[in-house]
Amino acid sequence: MLKKVLIANRGEIAVRIIRACREMGIRTVAVYSEADKDSLHRKMADESVCIGPAKSAVSYLNVKNLIEAACQTGCDGIHPGYGFLSESSSFAKMCNEIGIKFIGPTSQMIDLMGNKSKAKETMKNAGVPVVPGSDGIVSSIEEAKKISKEIKYPVIIKASNGGGGKGIRIAYSEEELISAYEIVKQEAKISFNNDDIYIEKYVENPRHIEVQILADEHGNVVHLGERDCSVQRRNQKVLEESPSMILNDEVRSKMFDVTTKAIKHIGYYSAGTIEYLVDKNLNFYFMEMNTRVQVEHPVTEFVSGVDIIKEQLRIASGEQLSIKQSDIRFSGHAIECRINAENPEKNFMPCPGLITGLHIPGGNGIRVDTAIYAGYKVPQTYDSLIAKLIVYGKDRAEAIAKMKSAVGEFVVEGINTNTDFLYKILNNENFNTGNYDTSFIKKEFDV
Repeated sequence: MLKKVLIANRGEIAVRIIRACREMGIRTVAVYSEADKDSLHRKMADESVCIGPAKSAVSYLNVKNLIEAACQTGCDGIHPGYGFLSESSSFAKMCNEIGIKFIGPTSQMIDLMGNKSKAKETMKNAGVPVVPGSDGIVSSIEEAKKISKEIKYPVIIKASNGGGGKGIRIAYSEEELISAYEIVKQEAKISFNNDDIYIEKYVENPRHIEVQILADEHGNVVHLGERDCSVQRRNQKVLEESPSMILNDEVRSKMFDVTTKAIKHIGYYSAGTIEYLVDKNLNFYFMEMNTRVQVEHPVTEFVSGVDIIKEQLRIASGEQLSIKQSDIRFSGHAIECRINAENPEKNFMPCPGLITGLHIPGGNGIRVDTAIYAGYKVPQTYDSLIAKLIVYGKDRAEAIAKMKSAVGEFVVEGINTNTDFLYKILNNENFNTGNYDTSFIKKEFDV
């Protein structure tokens, strides 16, 4: 088992990983920027190292400083969390080359699945349904026109190395395609330093369903059920739940089967998520794979009873999974709401600042993953996510009722948050009846 782990992250996910390590007897090292000197994750870890100024580029993305911090403190493992360097193949490779275990998959696997066009081709060869589109990279606008005509409009143009909702445009005509093609290439070059793009048939108003997997280095693979992440604003997830209300037993079983077979086929290990688009006829298509822990992993932990972070640590230590598929019993319903420091009344403008008062809800089946506290100053430098509120009920109706109560109890004074907007979603009739898709927030709230 790993002895000491450096957490190459901040905020709630750093706190989450530190707690899992504590429970397993693993010592922890927090890294922090100058802006995070008063952060909770720094205070909770056994040791902490300042890795640079506030800007991510010179702190949390500073590979040299991270590696030095790990070496100086005698760490034998680095957990990247999500975001930042969690899907950096070069960082993973560097860690492993100097004898520090990167708590995630191999650098080769990150490269393969991080490239959207290669990932699509790989999954297609592994028997996973894929959306019709280009076979790999589209190298010219003429080729883009030809493919779009064959698969019929609307089409979606994507950056091959894209993520986080960036580098994506939809075209409903050839005229729109010409414009979108250049925009996506420019965005891809700026955001990902790679202007490769590919094209797919645009599945209109789909559900966004993802399957959580765990796999070890000994060939064992399990799935932990699915999550419905369709409640999104501008391709950014707002609320997630498990299980999905749209899937029937036949489709769910098929989705789990092709997912686990694909993971075995490519030889993947660690935690991972395969994301699908599901159309109105319940046809599902591979969208992408995330080779890291997801923001929304707690809903899966509630319904499956499996601690995903602890399993990641066991896998990274060379151990076999502690559970088999037959051990996992899915029960109840879980929902996660992302609490952001932002003002929905002002186009969701970020609202950093000093938290002057705080009340966090509690009770049976309520979990809050956060790193904030009264007197904490939310920095303006980083993502606006300040907490994840997760509830568990015996069924969806109970989970929704519990979440309404918990959101009402979640009080953050001194800054604006999106709790009122979340409350509107929870009270929306279409959400309550399960009648929603990825266009839900745009349709219902015009934002």
